Amino acid sequence: MFEFLKAYRNYDPAAKSMLEIFLLYPGPRAIFFHRIAHFLYGIKLFFIARLIADISRTVTGIEIHPGAQLGRRLVIDHGVGCVIGETAVIGDDCIIFHGVTLGGLKFDPIKRHPTVGNHVMIGAGAKVLGPILVGNGARIGANAVVMKPVPEGATVVAPQSIEIEKKS
Repeated sequence: MFEFLKAYRNYDPAAKSMLEIFLLYPGPRAIFFHRIAHFLYGIKLFFIARLIADISRTVTGIEIHPGAQLGRRLVIDHGVGCVIGETAVIGDDCIIFHGVTLGGLKFDPIKRHPTVGNHVMIGAGAKVLGPILVGNGARIGANAVVMKPVPEGATVVAPQSIEIEKKS
């Protein structure tokens, strides 16, 4: 049940104990709360599920809709500012950094959030939007905005800044 704590322990060399990870890292706490909220959402106790999700967001700074499906051993590193939408699906052994959004582009009651494969890394500040597929083993760089499918094993990065010289 707590294999996600072991994933953090394996990922973060600064982690000193499982208790430290569970009590002091926002990612594992958000995932723990999400597992409870997701169960309640699945049995149609929507209000209670959303209440737990809201408490989790308030405590951790990570917003995960109770309808989202999270894979095994997900690591949300730092995590503050992450938003994971209702119809998002995240595979196993993924790493998500702070400020990531897995969001929708429409408000229709359909699949509107990304599906992320296994072993995917999503860098800080990245925005993955719409009902797209991010293939297994893909890497999305910091601050990238992704609105098209990402092939398996691909790397997507944000455009580099262009320095403009001022003429005197």
